[in-house]
Amino acid sequence: MARASGTTYPGPHQANPAADGRERFTIALFDRLWDEYRGRVSYVARYEEVVRAHRATFVNDHIAFRTFACQRPATGIFSIARIFDALGYRAAGNYHFEDKHLTAIHLQHPNTQFPKLFVSELKTWELSPSSREKIERSVANHRPMIDADVLEALARLDDASAEGFDRLLETTAAQFEQLPWPVPDKADVLALNRESQYAAWVLVHGYNVNHFTSLVNSHGVASLDNLEKTIDALRRAGVPMKAEIEGEPGSKLRQSATEAVTIPVAVMDAGRPTTIDWTYAYFELAERNEVLDPKTGQRVRFEGFLGPQATNLFEMTRVK
Repeated sequence: MARASGTTYPGPHQANPAADGRERFTIALFDRLWDEYRGRVSYVARYEEVVRAHRATFVNDHIAFRTFACQRPATGIFSIARIFDALGYRAAGNYHFEDKHLTAIHLQHPNTQFPKLFVSELKTWELSPSSREKIERSVANHRPMIDADVLEALARLDDASAEGFDRLLETTAAQFEQLPWPVPDKADVLALNRESQYAAWVLVHGYNVNHFTSLVNSHGVASLDNLEKTIDALRRAGVPMKAEIEGEPGSKLRQSATEAVTIPVAVMDAGRPTTIDWTYAYFELAERNEVLDPKTGQRVRFEGFLGPQATNLFEMTRVK
């Protein structure tokens, strides 16, 4: 359960129907990650208050993760995707961001009520030799990859006892919540940031959630039934918002976001542990509209992503 201003809120995924043990586990994992994220991103509690005040509904559209694509050891999108593949997710789209040296995929679950996942990776071999060396030095000390036995257990969750379920949840959540390599040097973080803010972000945050996303279509009330109304309500509640909306009115996907919060992150400075303030995450808003399905000729809601919009949203974590 997440808390804000003394009020208890259920995680946003608990309303999703679960057909079996794997789906129940997936919901529990998402709400565990949500609690951690929500505790850091103060704007989320204000969004929840706005939703309550308007008697609206919050549905999470998608969750985003960031990774490094390296060769020794091999890391990247699969470091995240394999966990969710074992939980029933399947790749549904791929995207390229040449100017940012990024590749991404999005995954969907057969249970259409589950959030989509957007997982990106930085092609480290496209960076300068100096930046690549800094990343590879950290990734060389990457913790062991998630064990195949854990993936098998995730795929066979219907056989798990309550104790086994809880133990597996702790093991899986740790893959996201714990930095996968040693605490980086402050000088490396600052130097990387000059070439790639994405690289600096992953170095200090690892595989932590980058953002959760409200599906504006789910609000179910006229007062919050599009991006403009929702953004206006959040601004009135004191939430700093992205200046522009990505996507024209009526287009198949429109997106915006709060500004990113800044939190202290662990670094080493002259061999001593310390912290510096760094951008962490934002809360995203998505409005999805209908497109013509070429296979059926029917109007359906667009469920993919658009590269140019995502490019601009990546910039929300740039250190100002």
